[in-house]
Amino acid sequence: MLDHAGLNVRDIADARPFYEAALAPLGYTLGFDGGSYVGFRSPEGEFDFWVAERGEPSTGTHVAFRAPDRAAVDAFHQAALAAGGTGNGAPGVRAEYHEHYYGAYVLDAAGNNVEAVCHQPGE
Repeated sequence: MLDHAGLNVRDIADARPFYEAALAPLGYTLGFDGGSYVGFRSPEGEFDFWVAERGEPSTGTHVAFRAPDRAAVDAFHQAALAAGGTGNGAPGVRAEYHEHYYGAYVLDAAGNNVEAVCHQPGE
């Protein structure tokens, strides 16, 4: 089980609205603003995702958010692209992981690969 994840970004002012928009369809809300870092509250009420301004990140990071259904994966992808993300894998089944793995991938401005995934069978 993932406790929390944190991403380092070049500019928190650019990153914050991207993550607010991209994570809203997954039930995440901005719950803490520390100026140079922000914490997002999960639908379960946990602060399990953080974004911090740290200058130039040395490498991109991958983080996957669990979505309640495939529609939420689709909504994440659409919201993330509209917020300035770059597509890195349209919503779809990734059978190489397992038969019900439905995910979508977007790169943020810092080059981090952000995913939403649903493990439930499709309708």
